[in-house]
Amino acid sequence: MRIDDAGAGRDDARRVVVVGPCASGKTTLVEGLKRLGYDAAVRGQEHSEIPTLWRRGEPDVVIALSVDLATIRDRRGADWPEALYRVQQRRLANAVAAAEIVLDASRLDADAILTRAAAALSRPSGR
Repeated sequence: MRIDDAGAGRDDARRVVVVGPCASGKTTLVEGLKRLGYDAAVRGQEHSEIPTLWRRGEPDVVIALSVDLATIRDRRGADWPEALYRVQQRRLANAVAAAEIVLDASRLDADAILTRAAAALSRPSGR
């Protein structure tokens, strides 16, 4: 599926928050959603011990990006620490459990992630 309508989310007043570990593509996805007209923001839950930081700003929709350690190491360097990856997974658990949309950024490129996120947001339930 290709997204051609640059104003796809223009009439959508929902606040969209994107969470995920480092190097999962959160910023890239948010930039794409904003270009489509969505009110989207990154929430740095992976950096916070406050388990509900993702709720800041009272999001209507939470999108969680998952990514495996091998992909992070491809993107950030082979020495990316597994211990940090595990800490980030723990910090993200609450947000991932609450997410309406979960996308695997290990197996999809940025365009596919954006396409799937926008398609899920266009469905009535957000799923």
